[in-house]
Amino acid sequence: MDSGGTSESGLGTYVSLAELAAELKVSVQTIYDLRSKGRGPHGFRVGTQLRFRKTEIDAWVERMEQADEQRHAGGAA
Repeated sequence: MDSGGTSESGLGTYVSLAELAAELKVSVQTIYDLRSKGRGPHGFRVGTQLRFRKTEIDAWVERMEQADEQRHAGGAA
């Protein structure tokens, strides 16, 4: 998830909401919807702007992959 707009600081590498949506090829609204359902990545606000640490995005994607595997493994047997 290395985009030109990522920033690196003492907080680590982080991306904006728009960058995350673009990287995943989904709309910004999709990310908002997932977060409102408790299924999105954990983020933090800087003023009014939402930011996501790359480490959290990686952990979130891994959680989604594991959940998907569990859903499909139940029907495969």
